[in-house]
Amino acid sequence: MKLRYDLHLHSCLSPCGDMDMTPNNIVGMAKLLGYDIIALTDHNTCRNTPAAVQAGERQGLVVVPGMELCTREEAHIVCLFPTAEAALAFGEWVEAHSPNIPNRPDIFGEQLILDADDQPIGTQENLLIAAADVGVYQVPELVRQYGGTAFPAHVDKEAYSITASLGGIPEEIGFTTAELSPRAHREKVLALYPELRSMRLLQDSDSHYLENMPDPGPVLELEENTPACLIALLESRL
Repeated sequence: MKLRYDLHLHSCLSPCGDMDMTPNNIVGMAKLLGYDIIALTDHNTCRNTPAAVQAGERQGLVVVPGMELCTREEAHIVCLFPTAEAALAFGEWVEAHSPNIPNRPDIFGEQLILDADDQPIGTQENLLIAAADVGVYQVPELVRQYGGTAFPAHVDKEAYSITASLGGIPEEIGFTTAELSPRAHREKVLALYPELRSMRLLQDSDSHYLENMPDPGPVLELEENTPACLIALLESRL
């Protein structure tokens, strides 16, 4: 089946995420726009994924639990998991390997953890946009240990991307998938980084505001609309 997707979305838990980006609002907007499957990928945390998964179940939309991990090299990597439990376990590992830099709500805003009814149940005290103490070469295998998959985010961007940090995507890291930003010129990016030609390319929005969530674009073909089936596809080689 052909599925309309957006696998890179932020909630109000991300320090740059708008307060209107609650689990139910994200799911509701995605439904209105016509998506079949989305992923919640807050910066360096998965604590809002249980609420997002539950909101998706109630509204009839598949939500994949995820994270946008900032590595030691300040490369952003999207990590997706089959269940909220697996995502939370990975999130605990990341928290244990992150610097203790307190969030400044007056600068970065509140980092709100919400329940399935969009009610606050806590805050993340440490700043979530700081780089975790994990190298990009470690990430694919580390994420696989939690049943997930990982791919470099917005590889066409000049900041916070693996290409900006390393100058390309080394084959030995083992990524099978990569992400382009919505306005990326595909052929120009492929000319700059020819290694992408052997990888599956996604195009996600990286939305932090409801109004920035776009109409669906590319589609993915999956046998079943489930996180596990998506992960299996993204882990496979072309």
